Amino acid sequence: MEFALAVLLFAVSTTVTPGPNNVMIMTSGMNHGIKKSLPHFMGICFGFPAMVVAVGLGFGVIFEKYPVLHEIIKVIGVLYLLYLAYLIAISSQSSLESNKSKPLTFLQAAIFQWANPKAWIMATGAIAAYTTLNSNVYVQILFIALSFFVVAFPAVGVWLVFGANLKKILKKAEHQHKFNVSMALLLVISVVPIIYELVTGIVT
Repeated sequence: MEFALAVLLFAVSTTVTPGPNNVMIMTSGMNHGIKKSLPHFMGICFGFPAMVVAVGLGFGVIFEKYPVLHEIIKVIGVLYLLYLAYLIAISSQSSLESNKSKPLTFLQAAIFQWANPKAWIMATGAIAAYTTLNSNVYVQILFIALSFFVVAFPAVGVWLVFGANLKKILKKAEHQHKFNVSMALLLVISVVPIIYELVTGIVT
């Protein structure tokens, strides 16, 4: 019972707090609405628990053996996030209403979890902290993944709904553009610690 409660609290606290997933889904909700953002939303809700299972069942061991692979994924993730931040920052109302701007698909959002620095911290942190050899590790991993799956819908959904409602408030194109620039800056700020870690690792 204590194990279950601890895992659920960890899942809630890490899933609902700001990060690339939540910033991006809120921005998508504001720019594209709830209906068009649902594939992106579902990709997060299914993609991250799947990542937790994969990390728990062996990817973590692979990256411990070949740390350079993890570093490569980190670099790709940072570059991709910076690219997304750039696209968000330069988006205008006219581009959003045309075919130039589209929300992420289910597959894109699910795959993005592997390039998301916060997702790696959450997945590896949960597996390291809440699995023990005293019990069935596989059952523990599945429970952790299930906890994130259950929590993701309301936790990420709040950000999506909030973003969609912001569109009603930010009616002027100028205001929406400022919002997009602010969200782009948040994305950049979210990867600064990862960039610092990568640079420090290279220097040392």
